[in-house]
Amino acid sequence: MDFLSNFFIDFVKQLQSPTLSFLIGGMIIAALGSELVIPESISKIIVFMLLTKIGLTGGIAIRNSNLTEMVLPVLFSVLVGIIIVFIARYTLAKLPKVKTVDAIATGGLFGAVSGSTMAAALTVLDEQSIYYDPWAGALYPFMDIPALVTAIVIANIYLNKQKKRSEADEYVSKQEYLGKQPVTAGDYPDQQDYPSTRQEYLSKQQSPDDRVKIWPIVEESLRGPALSAMLLGLALGMFTQPESVYKSFYDPAFRGLLSILMLVMGMEAWSRIGELRKVAQWYVVYSLIAPLLHGFIAFGLGMIAHYATGFSLGGVVILSVIAASSSDISGPPTLRAGIPSANPSAYIGASTAIGTPIAIGVAIPLFLGLAQAIGGS
Repeated sequence: MDFLSNFFIDFVKQLQSPTLSFLIGGMIIAALGSELVIPESISKIIVFMLLTKIGLTGGIAIRNSNLTEMVLPVLFSVLVGIIIVFIARYTLAKLPKVKTVDAIATGGLFGAVSGSTMAAALTVLDEQSIYYDPWAGALYPFMDIPALVTAIVIANIYLNKQKKRSEADEYVSKQEYLGKQPVTAGDYPDQQDYPSTRQEYLSKQQSPDDRVKIWPIVEESLRGPALSAMLLGLALGMFTQPESVYKSFYDPAFRGLLSILMLVMGMEAWSRIGELRKVAQWYVVYSLIAPLLHGFIAFGLGMIAHYATGFSLGGVVILSVIAASSSDISGPPTLRAGIPSANPSAYIGASTAIGTPIAIGVAIPLFLGLAQAIGGS
């Protein structure tokens, strides 16, 4: 009962908080056909400032922390990012009318992290005076990059296999159509390795050039605007003394900038709902269930870190929320470049239209209430 009461209390508070109310407000005015437009350049500046602030917070905290305390949460962040992609690969991809490559891209986007959702969670924890490890925001890249890399690698492996199977089937069908027996070495002495079966054909097609190169994917992720801002803040916080500008500028402006970003995301979410109509309805089901499932996995692992290393319950909430979130800034362009054959309407529509509102409106109060129930507060 304590958990349910805490959840509903926090859920109502979320509805009244600037974070979710601005998100809902953006969806409402977009639904009413408002012509309000916030320039993309302004949105990019806001995102940069928010993530730089989060990076500064984490960098300053890391500079003053025992790094051994971070090992287990970091390891679990990497693990969760990878697991989420495989969940999509073997659940969403198996559903009717869902293309495997689209499902993998969706898993990658849901495994990657939304900086705005993490910022919303940090704001709620601050408003309720709930302690969390100051470096918890620095877990962002340790979940984000592995998820994107895993998705792109798995998708490209799958596409390469499909291409080779198609070529092998075409080769075998051509042999059958011409009524020829498999070519042997005796027929063409200068072609000793000519394939005689489908399996041999597939093995002959293996080439080092077909291997998916991981580092370019990592490099592309690191160059993305979201991670660049986050890592810049981390570096400045760890190796310089930015406390004065942090306290006088970044910290006071954080909540106001976040409210504007939520308004923009609300309008974007409404515009993306129409895109989901173009793809299988299973994406809607996945978008409703997956964020909470991912969050529960992260919550369980976070509790292991809590009992093993003293990782705070507030930190567990942050880990759960970033697992429940889906990337809205760096993820889409990275996946578009890494998996160009995937349908953006599927994975971006599922993330922005449904995944993000679920992560902010439901996941934050859910895992906060669960942590409070366990902590007895």
